[in-house]
Amino acid sequence: MRISDCSIRELGRLLRERELSAAELTEHYLERIERVDPATRAYITVLPEEARARARTADAALASGEEIGPLTGIPTALKDNLCLAGAPTTCASAMLADFRPPYTAAVAEKLLRAGAVVLGKLNMDEFAMGSSTEYSAFFPTHNPWDPARVPGGSSGGSAAAVAAGTAPYAIGSDTGGSIRQPAAFCGVVGLKPTYGAVSRYGLIAFASSLDQIGPLTRTVADNALIFTAIAGHDPRDSTSVPDAPADCLSGLADGVRGLKIALPQEFFTPGLAPGVEKVVRDTARRLESLGAEVSLCSLPHMDYALAAYYLIAPAECSSNLARYDGVRYGLRAPAAGMIEMFQASRSAGFGPEVKRRVMLGTYALSSGYYDAYYLRAQKTRTLIREDYARVFTDHDLILSPVTPDVAWRIGEISDPLAMYMGDIYTIPVNLAGLPGISLPAGLADGLPVGVQLIGRHFAEALLYRAAYALEQSGLFTARPALAEVD
Repeated sequence: MRISDCSIRELGRLLRERELSAAELTEHYLERIERVDPATRAYITVLPEEARARARTADAALASGEEIGPLTGIPTALKDNLCLAGAPTTCASAMLADFRPPYTAAVAEKLLRAGAVVLGKLNMDEFAMGSSTEYSAFFPTHNPWDPARVPGGSSGGSAAAVAAGTAPYAIGSDTGGSIRQPAAFCGVVGLKPTYGAVSRYGLIAFASSLDQIGPLTRTVADNALIFTAIAGHDPRDSTSVPDAPADCLSGLADGVRGLKIALPQEFFTPGLAPGVEKVVRDTARRLESLGAEVSLCSLPHMDYALAAYYLIAPAECSSNLARYDGVRYGLRAPAAGMIEMFQASRSAGFGPEVKRRVMLGTYALSSGYYDAYYLRAQKTRTLIREDYARVFTDHDLILSPVTPDVAWRIGEISDPLAMYMGDIYTIPVNLAGLPGISLPAGLADGLPVGVQLIGRHFAEALLYRAAYALEQSGLFTARPALAEVD
């Protein structure tokens, strides 16, 4: 088996049994990035010398005979909104093109302490605002299944790197579907954890009540392994929950027999592509064949989720991005006076989608409009949470599409509203703070289709259990041609 086809666990075994060194593994991925990444453009920054240094440290730990964790010597890559001390952290924005943070994000700290080797930073939509990774200030990322198509977003670089085999796993962030949607488009596994399960310290904020960090991997077991490594309380993040995360690995193979799984009838509308709907319904039948009970449910306020999100998220974005004023850090444009400098710096530093959302959010929070827009959106958010709570009184999980269609062609969608509609199935999960996992489940028009499993708060272990049962049943085995490049 080729190295790039190995799971994280398989790579760990090769390292522990000394069939492969961490230095050799790192060189393999650095060489693969050089060969394959020009076709995907998943990486904004590659960190070869830093990666080699960490690989040498991992090899020393392996040679010492000391007990090591499962991630020692395993390469990874980070979405470029996660701070890594001394390394460029751009958020794919001209505003932060030269920013090198003095500290490291909590998630990256945990991975580095576990012996991980960071290969580099991955492309994204600017400040995580987008669904295609076309809104990067530097270049678009291409889908490994078809380089003419988008990989999804905003964690498009993370999904493309895993699908193309230029990283064994990657870390992304999800505010309205930004892990699950690109995972679906690229045929990989992506988890959006429960809000508060993973520390956001060191994540450059978009919408603080919605942002959450999670892993993208090729397999469910690998995803559970990485989530277990990065989850847990962090006093530096006031929204981090104090309880330890559940063990997501020990019950992975327990199956789905006896589980009650809901299909929301509101998600099967004329806007859902027939090929995607077929994959979701086939997955429901497969769950039934594995012993689960699948039935219809209703989430009556889902029609309002998109509107609520696009008031709440831009409002929080407007507040969070106010700090980029050209004074303390980030781009500073030359100007005659202070006010002119603010205007020139923000005009030059932010791209069109970021400006659009800042203006929407500022308007929603402005005097005279706060009650009419932002406050009503928050009330709608409460109704959406209550919808989910009612379903979970007599169901264990919810099954739904991830996206209405497969990946579109780069440049095909120019209307922002049409782009926003692509998040219709993922946004409600963020509004409710629930965990959701995207799992590749089939093909439509030769492109991957993902299905979404949604659970109660902190039900990640159950999500992984159901996803693993589907994966092990042979649900999806295809790989993009680009992944086969030697």
